[in-house]
Amino acid sequence: MDDKKAKSGSRRLWKWFKRKHKHEQPDPYYYLDELSDGDDDFMEDVYVSSFEMDPCTSTYELRIFVGTWNVAGRSPVGSSVVDLDKWLKPQDAADIYVLGFQEIVPLKTRTVIGADDPTEATNWNLLIGKTLNEHFGCPWLTPMLNPISSDNYHYVQVPGSERMASFSGISDNTPMRGRSITGHHHDHKQPCIGSSKYKLMASKKMVGVFISVWMKKELLKKYCVSNVKISSVACGIMGYLGNKGSVSVSMSIEGSSFCFIAAHLASGEKKGDEGRRNHQVSEIFKRTCFPRSLEDDDSPHPLTILGHDQIFWFGDLNYRLYKLEDNLARHLIQKQDWKALQEFDQLRREQEDGGVFQGWREGNIEFAPTYKYSSSNCNRYSGGLPGRSGEKQRTPAWCDRILWYGKGVKLLSYFRSEIKFSDHRPVSALFSTQIEVTKSTNPRIVDKDTIAPNTMPPEQIGTSRNDEEGKSTLLSLIVKDTEASSTHAKTVDKPYECRFS
Repeated sequence: MDDKKAKSGSRRLWKWFKRKHKHEQPDPYYYLDELSDGDDDFMEDVYVSSFEMDPCTSTYELRIFVGTWNVAGRSPVGSSVVDLDKWLKPQDAADIYVLGFQEIVPLKTRTVIGADDPTEATNWNLLIGKTLNEHFGCPWLTPMLNPISSDNYHYVQVPGSERMASFSGISDNTPMRGRSITGHHHDHKQPCIGSSKYKLMASKKMVGVFISVWMKKELLKKYCVSNVKISSVACGIMGYLGNKGSVSVSMSIEGSSFCFIAAHLASGEKKGDEGRRNHQVSEIFKRTCFPRSLEDDDSPHPLTILGHDQIFWFGDLNYRLYKLEDNLARHLIQKQDWKALQEFDQLRREQEDGGVFQGWREGNIEFAPTYKYSSSNCNRYSGGLPGRSGEKQRTPAWCDRILWYGKGVKLLSYFRSEIKFSDHRPVSALFSTQIEVTKSTNPRIVDKDTIAPNTMPPEQIGTSRNDEEGKSTLLSLIVKDTEASSTHAKTVDKPYECRFS
């Protein structure tokens, strides 16, 4: 159908040109017309191809901050207000912040099987937005009145205020609770958003697992961001409750697709628990999907995790130190012998044995295990002291991890932050990633001298065109004719100017 339209348009264009310039021969175009022998198909092919764009693909760098933190059911407001500056380091200003949380609510029966309450997700989003944006002169008001709901949110671009972008609906059939922070009609108020540096792109909570994705506002003007989708997979109790599982965000930036998976896997340090974790990873791969919807644009987008160009998997993955006595583990931690300690890391062993995450990469761990601390306000690991009542005996482990898969990803740093808020320490990674931006050159009109350079009589070469015009193309003639017509209309028909001015 598109080919027919293109050929029809080229035929009309060619007939217009011949009619417009039929008295201006000799002209090099006349001899090309003779070559065609009245066969419009020849000219159709010429002009269809002449209007094709030359694609030009450029590569640009984006810096993505990925963080994960198990907050042990503690709220970020009230008496336990937490300062996120040490974790997010907003002064370094990454282009995109992707944050995954676990246990933003206590994993009790009523929170696991009861109605989902978005309150804590909203509290965390407000704190993240405040941390990222107030460093750039945006004094967010506290407390906020009617803040955006964050249970199931994705960004909706404001028409006319920024470059065109398209965003799809939610892929897990959960009703969308939030709308755009700016522009579109909604019941929420957001102070000082006009001068904010970052915008909330996607947010999803499933029981205690929570993901929040923020992007620099200027990127939305510079690049086309499309097909923002959310998917959640519950694989906890009985394999289908949300105390364990994942929430994922898919999005495309220009010609590159990204997938971010925040996960919380099965706990336990006894033999065989690693198999449960491996199985849950497999289930998340199998059941995470980003189907098409009526709101999608025409550009294709990945439907599964592995269909994306760049993938980041992070969370409390709960892999432990395997076959290592507790006393020896604590001794190696005291010596800061991370290399020796990694020999017992369960996740790396499972990768080497082909049990999980084959081909995935992780940065070199050069920090202390992030779990389990005795309390929220100390640097002592739980257990290790005989006779201490009420304290769980847990061998310290790197439970909180960040992995990635795909081309064009470079790890810049991998670290933990020293925030004494829960029995875990937050872990972060800063990545340099590449996106492909495909641009097209201006439409090229094929000069018929180029197509048939030897059809012109030698005596006419150099005299068929005015020297001031040089090699005139069909496009330049069309532009000239259009300008001439416009000038004539303005001088002859003044009402015309008034009607369309």
